[in-house]
Amino acid sequence: MTQQPADHIADSHDLIRVRGARENNLKNVSLDIPKRRLTVFTGVSGSGKSSLVFGTIAAESQRMINETYPAFVQGFMASLARPDVDRLEGLTTAIIVDQERLGSNSRSTVGTVTDANALLRILFSRLGQPHIGSPQAFSFNIPSVHGSGAITIEKGDGTTKVVRDFAQLGGMCPRCEGMGTVNDIDLTQLYDASKSLNGGAITIPGFTADGWATRMYSESGFFDPDKPIRDFTDTELHDLLYKELVKVKISGINISYEGLVPKIQKSMLSKDPDAMQPHIRAFVERAVTFQPCPECHGTRLNEGARSSKVAGISIADACAMQISDLAAWARGIDEPSAAPLLETLRQLLDSFVDIGLGYLSLDRASGTLSGGEAQRTKMIRHLRSALTDVTYVFDEPTVGLHPHDIQRMNELLVQLRDKGNTVLVVEHKPEAIAIADHVVDLGPRAGSAGGEIVFEGTVDELRRADTLTGRHLDDRAHLKQTVRTPTGTLEIRGASTHNLQNVDVDLPLGVLAVITGVAGSGKSSLIHGSVSGRDGVVTVDQGAIRGSRRSNPATYTGMLEPIRKAFAKANGVKPALFSANSEGACPNCNGAGFIYVDLGVMAGVETLCEVCEGRRFDSSVLEYKLGGRDISEVLAMPVSEALTFFAEGESRIPAAHAILQRLSDVGLGYLGIGQPLSTLSGGERQRLKLAVNMAEQGGIYVLDEPTTGLHLADVEALLGLLDRLVDSGKSVIVIEHHQAVMAHADWIVDIGPGAGHDGGRVVFEGTPAELVADESTLTGQHLARYVGG
Repeated sequence: MTQQPADHIADSHDLIRVRGARENNLKNVSLDIPKRRLTVFTGVSGSGKSSLVFGTIAAESQRMINETYPAFVQGFMASLARPDVDRLEGLTTAIIVDQERLGSNSRSTVGTVTDANALLRILFSRLGQPHIGSPQAFSFNIPSVHGSGAITIEKGDGTTKVVRDFAQLGGMCPRCEGMGTVNDIDLTQLYDASKSLNGGAITIPGFTADGWATRMYSESGFFDPDKPIRDFTDTELHDLLYKELVKVKISGINISYEGLVPKIQKSMLSKDPDAMQPHIRAFVERAVTFQPCPECHGTRLNEGARSSKVAGISIADACAMQISDLAAWARGIDEPSAAPLLETLRQLLDSFVDIGLGYLSLDRASGTLSGGEAQRTKMIRHLRSALTDVTYVFDEPTVGLHPHDIQRMNELLVQLRDKGNTVLVVEHKPEAIAIADHVVDLGPRAGSAGGEIVFEGTVDELRRADTLTGRHLDDRAHLKQTVRTPTGTLEIRGASTHNLQNVDVDLPLGVLAVITGVAGSGKSSLIHGSVSGRDGVVTVDQGAIRGSRRSNPATYTGMLEPIRKAFAKANGVKPALFSANSEGACPNCNGAGFIYVDLGVMAGVETLCEVCEGRRFDSSVLEYKLGGRDISEVLAMPVSEALTFFAEGESRIPAAHAILQRLSDVGLGYLGIGQPLSTLSGGERQRLKLAVNMAEQGGIYVLDEPTTGLHLADVEALLGLLDRLVDSGKSVIVIEHHQAVMAHADWIVDIGPGAGHDGGRVVFEGTPAELVADESTLTGQHLARYVGG
């Protein structure tokens, strides 16, 4: 039901008007959103919240801004398709603050993705003693230049003039080139010395005996390709491993030849490990060891940059400090000549503390931040912005936050609104919904059963509304009357990863154990550092799912394989016909379902394939049926429908049914089994990983915030799933902030008392009832209020 906006927001200039939105599962949605207010969008996962807020409103704002740039500039920008909506009015510039991980480039740190490093470099260039040069002399991304460095130009009268001397241009450590680490390659993992090149000596992934990569070496002329490598001369072995870039001719083609070691360094070691294919990543982990650079001690900076100090510390020391301590150091500097700079730096560092990230350090690699930490780091860029009348779009900003920290996040969202901005928030937590000026509830359910606006109004009106969100808004969990008896213990001794302070703790087995504590207290360090990786432990973390844009739940879970075989058996043809990436692909779009047109300097365009109409398969393949459905119709089914389809009759496939049951158990019944993974939310991706990992045979399951992205109504279903895992004989360890999960636990280990060096200790061990009765920790205090109503 769509309600008219309140009178005080009825002026068309004060509204964002959406008419006829049909992106993804939205069903011709129309609504008015008040500007300069805080609007929260609620609804079950998959109800259409992100499709409306991110896929329609924010996407069109960004697309229209991009169109204001010259065509040449647009050629370097991402191609943005026009959202499926009839009309949008009243849009302002949209700034998206989502949970996408920050770029994990090895040179990217917390300090470089904010202004903190830049401000420190200016500060040290002005106040540092000894004085070594300009701000770039303190940058680990700018190489050093040794020698006199005098730049001269010839004047008209024949004389020369020295422009400047930059004997030390940048602050990069020459040994590690500003990376902070050096690598050592195990040569025995690169080749089998007993074999020749033609005999398959090279054991690096991608190097087959007759492949092009191997031919570059075997036909280079530098050695006999039929001679075992152990018989190579020193020169031959050097040419194989370390030879610098040279041109060689192979089969009449000039190609660039270089030794195996520099080739690996460029093609593999320069990439983000998380972006590598599994077999490549396994090779790198096996063949390469990384250690702190012995020359710069991991600081990335050369000796000159490390030698200059302000108030007793170097810039390397400053970046290694906990940000809350660095903020205190900055407040202690009294230097009138740098007063404005110092004030800006202090405000920035205080923003980290205010947003709950004071436990980080500026030298922390940005790629190691969680989705919630990355989102809050992005938020810092906007807190003190001079921009107003901007639309800020947040995707569950409370993710990863302890109940104690949610209040601070709420205050920051309100501050952004009070500066005259429109704040749109997709959220599930009642504490965050409570601060909304306006609420838009989507549903009534997920997927094809969602995509409608079921409520608009105030938070109090939502409480009285007969919607799923309204009915569950004031839900409170109750403490268990009885808890399970452990079947054993998992000992952790002397844990000291990151901020952990030599922790000893026994985790009970055969029960649901929940690890709690404020963000940055050391929960993940304890569990991932001391439990994950042990034999029999299955870990489901928040890392991104790897795969191409052709990947979908059917391919990711392995479900497509038995489905293809069943289609092949039923029709007496090859299984390859039922793969859109193989013989069955539509010849026009090569199985992609769309055609991509490169318009040169203009943004490229994706259009639906007019031959297969997005079904991805050749028309002849679609003539083959299983249970009366062709392969494209099967892949279009939601999990709930496929669960019934593969349960009985001609289409009965037990292997596929078992996978579908796990997908349904984790709350993904609405998801299309052929839906591209790129369209899934963060919470959906994590639950998909959980469903896959449930098939593992480990005895201990470690889950990292499994409630991420879950609606209030779905948390109960998740608790049921965790109970079934435990009752089946598994031990379940959950890192979690959600108080309903805490209340449901058999055992709680609370880490704290604070974050960073103020945390890292076990401050409580016991049952939830004992934690509530104790009330000596932040977690205990908040849980007591939660279960008390």
